[in-house]
Formats: sequence, C-alpha cells, structure tokens
Amino acid sequence: MRILVTGAAGFIGYSLSRRLLIEDNQVFGVDNLDGYYNIQLKESRLARLNVHKNFQFKRLDIADRDSMAHLFETQPFDQVVHLAAQAGVRYSIQNPYAYADSNLTGFIHVLEGCRQNNVAHLVYASSSSVYGATYRTPFVAGDNTDHPLSLYAATKKANELMAHAYSHLYQLPTTGLRFFTVYGPWGRPDMAYFRFVDAIVKDRPIHVYNHGRMRRDFTYIDDVVEAVVRVLVRPPQCTNNASAHSSAPYKVYNIGSCNPVDLVNFIEMLEVALGKTAEKIMLPIQPGDVQTTCADVSDLVDDINFKPKTSLSVGIENFVDWYHNHYAARPAA
Repeated sequence: MRILVTGAAGFIGYSLSRRLLIEDNQVFGVDNLDGYYNIQLKESRLARLNVHKNFQFKRLDIADRDSMAHLFETQPFDQVVHLAAQAGVRYSIQNPYAYADSNLTGFIHVLEGCRQNNVAHLVYASSSSVYGATYRTPFVAGDNTDHPLSLYAATKKANELMAHAYSHLYQLPTTGLRFFTVYGPWGRPDMAYFRFVDAIVKDRPIHVYNHGRMRRDFTYIDDVVEAVVRVLVRPPQCTNNASAHSSAPYKVYNIGSCNPVDLVNFIEMLEVALGKTAEKIMLPIQPGDVQTTCADVSDLVDDINFKPKTSLSVGIENFVDWYHNHYAARPAA
C-alpha cells in the first residue's frame, strides 16, 4: 500500500509511520515542523524514518491549498492517515487562529485531496476532547458532543462533521479516531506526563491542576498504533440499517483503555519510576479542562477485535527509560 501520513514528524504520526514501514508499506510523510514545541524532537523522529527506503518526506503546511492540491495530483495514495493538527486545549485559548488554519482549513484540503483522487479510505485524528461537558462515563461514541469546552475540541468536532458530509456526498470512506491521552516514548513535550517527568528529574515543582481531582484514561502509543493499523484496512461501508448512526461510509471510534486513573495516583507512579518525589504546586482547574475522561471501546472490540492492553505501570517505565536515554546528552525539548 502507498499511504500518506500527515503530521509524520509528530508523536503518533512518527510511531505509525515506523510500523507501516516495517510492514513493507510505502509511506509518504508530510509535516510543517511547526514550532509549537521544540522541533529538535520532530527532527529526531524524522531521522529515524529517513533510514527506510520506502519513506518519502515533504515539508508542507496542510493549510496551503495549492501545495496540498499539487501533492494529491502528483502522488497517488491508496489510503490517507491524517494526523497533522494544531494540538493543545489551553493553547487554543491563546492562539485560536492557528487552530482555524490547521484544523479546519487544513482538513478541508485533505478531504478535497481524497475526494478528487479516489483515495480508498481516510482515517483522521479526532480527540476525546469532543465530549466536552459530557459527564456520564464511560464516553460512548454515540454520545452527544455538542458542548465542547475549548476551541480545540470544537475544531475536532467540526472535523467529524466535515468528514460525514464528504462520506455522504461523495461516498468517501472516513474513520475518525477519538484519542484518549496518548503517551509513551517519543511523546509530546507539552503533555502533562512529559512535563511532570522533565520537572521531577530537574528538581523543579510540578503544577497539579484542580488540586489533583482529575482522572484520565491513558492510552499507550503502541496500542494506538495497533488500533490505527487495524482500522486502516477496514473502511466503513454504506448501510441501510435503521439503527446505525448514518447510512454513509462513516465511522468514529474511541481509542482508549477504559481504565481512568486519578491524577494523584498517576503522579505517584511517576515518582516510583523515577525514584524521586515531586514538589507539587496545587492549582485550580484550567479553562477548557475536563475532570474525567473514560473511553467505551466496545465498538472497537466488536469491529476490529482489539482493545488497548498495555498497563500504565509498564507504559510509564518505558517512557521514563526512553526519556533518560534520549536526553542523557542533550537539553530537554
């Protein structure tokens, strides 16, 4: 298969690209190497992908309409995995235009590229953030998601609506993946677990929001990649089933462990793995944050016979080992 991976220098994009290359697929990666976090980490990921003969890379901004159209016109793709986006709940409050450019304008360019060039399946990143003010847990894919708590969440909800319109109008098979707090080696430095580890190692205090009264459904990167790979080869079909949410070739899955952990307990697990105690600064909840996330993954189990299974303790140990090895002789990103 020849597969386009947008955001190939990002955390999930890099990890997925490596897996696809190992399985002898041809991967064409694009990324704009945005400076939202230190690009040194992105460049290190790319360096590991560039050793593969079946990997091609182009530095490209998905918000650039002409460049995206040229990409699809000149490069035939069987499937597309769209992971490029402006991430971060809190940053969306500070810089909303970045989210409009990347997450909305960029996504329509991907949809048009797929439509105009007969791509067999578009898989794209959504987020658990779309559940917003939904307080019933676990979150079920069919739950109402009309009350986002951040602009980031609103753009991801918009992506799902845009994808459905294209699935309905043009019979383009699309699958949205609502990722739940993805973590692990080569992860994003803006994520809480990464910031906590970095601060504890360097004897800096950590900021604990909502005084630690938060719960998160953590999902290990290898489990996320396994889910994406399985979903990718199973494009949704049109259906006339009255009980289905849509007759279009459209699907949305939760990608989570369905095992939320208290933030305080999570920090304790980091302290054990690092052999150090964190100095904690307790703070109120931040705008846009939700208190609890928990994924119902019954659809994932039913359709692709998979449920994330890596224990949090193992995942944390793997990340801490990677952190020590990667930053042993270089500054933190």
